[in-house]
Amino acid sequence: MTSRTPQDQERAQTAVPHGYDVARVAKALPFFRIMAVIVGFGLLLLVLEMVLKYGFNNDILAWWAMPHGFLYMVYLGATVNLGLPARWSLPKLIGVMLAGCVPFFSFWVEHKVNAAEHATLAAVQN
Repeated sequence: MTSRTPQDQERAQTAVPHGYDVARVAKALPFFRIMAVIVGFGLLLLVLEMVLKYGFNNDILAWWAMPHGFLYMVYLGATVNLGLPARWSLPKLIGVMLAGCVPFFSFWVEHKVNAAEHATLAAVQN
């Protein structure tokens, strides 16, 4: 009987989808992480803009909505760029995309996606 470390058990439980493209996932993951953090902070700034505008009648951040929309579109591209080679299901892909619409949720989803993809990359490489 061989003893397994928790890391070995985690790798054994990580199912690698058929067609998983290791090189593309490894290349797309850092850009996805950067965009998820940028969009997360951008969304918090957008919430601040709305609070200032509707709560205090202050339009100092009125300019932020359009750049945030552009950054969100880049985030959607980064999500597709990671999700397709990682062979995510359509509900997961859409769920990760929508995470960029909820304040603080994008940070949690980015952390979960990063951990899952690193575990899958480790399982593939062993």
